[in-house]
Amino acid sequence: MDHLAILAKERKLLDKIISGEKTIESRWYKFKKTPYESIAIGDTIYFKDSGEPVNVKAKVSRILFFEGLNLQKIEEILNRYGEEIGIAVSHAPTLVGKNFCTLMFLDDVKRIEPFEVDKKGYGLMAAWISVKNIDEIRKK
Repeated sequence: MDHLAILAKERKLLDKIISGEKTIESRWYKFKKTPYESIAIGDTIYFKDSGEPVNVKAKVSRILFFEGLNLQKIEEILNRYGEEIGIAVSHAPTLVGKNFCTLMFLDDVKRIEPFEVDKKGYGLMAAWISVKNIDEIRKK
């Protein structure tokens, strides 16, 4: 399965993924939604900054799911994985209210030939899209 992760351009997360500084992609949600329990080891994640073309891909080498989050659990996650995620423990209070977390460990990160995607039908504000094959949403 392929996944498209759309990142906040102003946080420069894509640069950190490419440099190897950020080795875990995390998604924090109030309700269960993709990629929670819908991503598998070996899946490919394609990355793009908001408003930019897709230009990086990585393989998923490990996945962790957390639920029933509270401040203590969030702090535990960030104490253990925060540096690789790119989120400081001091950021934990801003995540209170999120009940589900998916951590995806990235391997084989590569720059790729940039391409645009069509998010029609997935919601203009969608920050994560899962498809059987990325070509389903690649603009021709």
